[in-house]
Amino acid sequence: MPSYLSPGVYVEEIESGSRPIEGVGTSVAAFVGFAQKGPIDEPTLITNWSQFAGTFGDFVDGTYLASAVYGFFSNGGGVCYVVRIGDGTEPPAEGDDERSAGQLPAGSETQLGPYAVKPRPGVTGEVTVEVTEVEGDDPPSDVFQLIVKRDGQVAETYPGVTTKRSKENVATRVNAKSELIEIRETARGAAPARPEPQSVTLAPAAPASPEAGALTPELYVGDPDRRTGLGGLEAVEEVTTIAVPDLMSAYERGLLDLESVIAVQQGLISHCELMGDRVAILDPPPGLSPQQIRAWRTGRANFDSKYATLYYPWIRVADPSSGRARLVPPSGHIAGVWARNDESRGVHKAPANEVVRGAVALQTQLTKGEHDLLNPIGLNCIRSFPGRGIRVWGARTLASDPAWRYLNVRRLFNYLEESILAGTQWVVFEPNDDALWARIRRTVSAFLVNEWRKGALFGLTPEEAFYVKCDRETNPPESIEAGQVICEIGVAPVRPAEFVVFRLSQLTGGTGGVDE
Repeated sequence: MPSYLSPGVYVEEIESGSRPIEGVGTSVAAFVGFAQKGPIDEPTLITNWSQFAGTFGDFVDGTYLASAVYGFFSNGGGVCYVVRIGDGTEPPAEGDDERSAGQLPAGSETQLGPYAVKPRPGVTGEVTVEVTEVEGDDPPSDVFQLIVKRDGQVAETYPGVTTKRSKENVATRVNAKSELIEIRETARGAAPARPEPQSVTLAPAAPASPEAGALTPELYVGDPDRRTGLGGLEAVEEVTTIAVPDLMSAYERGLLDLESVIAVQQGLISHCELMGDRVAILDPPPGLSPQQIRAWRTGRANFDSKYATLYYPWIRVADPSSGRARLVPPSGHIAGVWARNDESRGVHKAPANEVVRGAVALQTQLTKGEHDLLNPIGLNCIRSFPGRGIRVWGARTLASDPAWRYLNVRRLFNYLEESILAGTQWVVFEPNDDALWARIRRTVSAFLVNEWRKGALFGLTPEEAFYVKCDRETNPPESIEAGQVICEIGVAPVRPAEFVVFRLSQLTGGTGGVDE
């Protein structure tokens, strides 16, 4: 208390009794992957694409980190952290100009004229690719036929493909449909000349081994003590979403096997569950059909977590560096969709029925029957609808618990928990009495009323939407003696209208009407 020793007027500032709780951010993503340059194992704050390019370099063939960050910003993302990890290759020699503008080793590729061809990960046996002439009278000079054989038997045939930039482009056709091979142009610029008739046998993918410079799951998961990999993100409290797009590029290049991919994804889920304030966006392995992704999800990737989601299929985007379309895992673009949804509607709204900006096609066009099999097992599908574009058409977590089935419920609780945690730090070391409990009730209730008015909580009145209990019942003498203040909060979150049913019936004329 101040001392009043002489007559006069005194002005004092006093506490108003309650301090408002401000909502925390919900749209800060973190990406872990390979980059052309930049600091290793150091979470770096990035706020726009130009900043990323200046810090980590441009797009790199064979990697997906740059594409993920670019897709994040193009879909509405504003802030992210980037963690660059080593890619299992030797650093560029002095004077090599950063591996020729970011070209990473292509793996076990075989040259086929102006193209490089390699088997898809997991493909076994002897794979042969043949270029033959197209039958018919005077075919165009750029048109040819591609035949793929496995163990001497014809497995795939691509008649009438071309080197021109069109839907019949050989790389576009093969990469979208083939289950055996991948193909890419080795030269940038104008369309290459047609390859001469020939036959090549592809080298098998190099086995993942430490001697061959292979990666290990520990490189991604990292160590919190040394601040490496995902462990380095434990010290970054702002992060709410995490993706590891280059997990799939390592798998494609034979640096990780599928078991190691599962181990990294499990480590990512464990990180999110440990932190309790962030959600993982998982990518499926490349080239899987709807039947294969279902078998993979229910078999090897049988995750059960309310802190993880999985999106399928991969999306085809235009590579800004080359102008060509390429397939990329969807996690980066999805993180941007989440951020855009939070900004326009709020974290309580399911981030679905939203357009994926930058996506020009999908690896697989799903049918409703296929979607019926994938949605119940927690696979959030991306689908193309005539006249409506390519949209996210799922909003589920990988949890088996129905209470945490929907992604927006999990993210809403993360938001409420973190906001209340940050906004009530003033309570610590205050006198633990009825006056403090009343101030806590007023502060938390005022915050939840605002969230209810935004539409985040279910109910016609605040009493239906939530309750806050902090009194002598929740704080018995033994809790007070232990220095604890216990406040019990219950909320009713809104859930998405996932299945909209209109029931139509036929009425006989004159027997029905509309009530006024």
